[in-house]
Amino acid sequence: MRKICLLGASGSIGSQTLDVMRHNPTDFTLVAFSVGSKTRKLAHFINMYPDVKAICIKDKNKVNYYQNKYPNISFFSGDDGLLKLIDTDTDMVVNALVGFVGLKPTLYALEKDKIVCLANKEALVVGGELVNNILNNGHGKLYPIDSEHSAIKKCLMVDSSNISKVMLTASGGAFRKLNREQLINVKAEDALKHPTWKMGNKITIDCATMINKAFEVIEAHYLFGCPYNQIGIKLHDESMIHSYIVYKDGSLRLDISKPDMRNPIKLALYEFMTDFKTVSAQSLDQFKDLHFHDFSFKRYPIVKLAKYVIEQKGTYGAVFNSSNEVAVNAFLKDEIPFLAIEEIVNKLMKKHQNIVHPSYEQILEIDLKTRQEASEMIKKWRNK
Repeated sequence: MRKICLLGASGSIGSQTLDVMRHNPTDFTLVAFSVGSKTRKLAHFINMYPDVKAICIKDKNKVNYYQNKYPNISFFSGDDGLLKLIDTDTDMVVNALVGFVGLKPTLYALEKDKIVCLANKEALVVGGELVNNILNNGHGKLYPIDSEHSAIKKCLMVDSSNISKVMLTASGGAFRKLNREQLINVKAEDALKHPTWKMGNKITIDCATMINKAFEVIEAHYLFGCPYNQIGIKLHDESMIHSYIVYKDGSLRLDISKPDMRNPIKLALYEFMTDFKTVSAQSLDQFKDLHFHDFSFKRYPIVKLAKYVIEQKGTYGAVFNSSNEVAVNAFLKDEIPFLAIEEIVNKLMKKHQNIVHPSYEQILEIDLKTRQEASEMIKKWRNK
């Protein structure tokens, strides 16, 4: 039985991970988890999972209260608390955190030779080189939870020879039927209406800007060793084909299923050792009931930054991520317009002086600096 440490138990991926575990109680047990500030869920989780030994919350001032209430469980707080969870007697760490905060736990868990099931895409966007250095030195294992990368991994496990292109599918987000002029006055409540997936707020906004797809291109580079020019994007309305591979003879191998994150979560938890199916096809034209469109960099120009991050590496990924995190948060609070997210990210990327082969400490410094600069830009926006 795998002993699971779940980082981000109260979020969308975290909740679905717990659902998968509940349906497979003889294979997985929860021994540690974090909930951030959503402490109202603690009692429910503790009652549901009696093997829990450690919990991390955001507010250190509440640790003593919960420690007294649940004396048989160790309580921790903050970013350091996440690392202490990993030090609990666990085999596998499911990283369902959102944002930069997920990088350090990923690195730490791999260094401790843990199995990491990764839904925190920012860890690879910001620290892909550091992650791969640890893996290449023989420490830990890493399995993707993103539906697109789970799909690509499945296809590669069936046939990884003579690959021409790795194709990531994209729904296009809530505004896929709008042109750029129509994006000027859209609001957060509109952006949160994803056409095919139910996800957390931050990633749903990232889907609307398509920064999420830029992140996934970067992830694919680090996960599968693909150069930028071997990774493509295809718009797909129904989100039934989660991604696919094009071989040199023009044939395809695809992963097809209804949009449900429990499928890739389960596959990652079982380390891709459960039965799965992929589909071979000669072209997308065979799927008459599904709709596909060519991807346009003119419509989604921000995705071009994926090429820059992959080819330049260094600390560009940190700037890309942190400027976006701050801008998305401001948009959700109605402090900036939708298109300002792109503008803030682009400006900070252009002014950044890259650091090649950075340490975690250097990445952290750039992250904090970029957040400050992005916040200053947002203040000026509000004062216009």
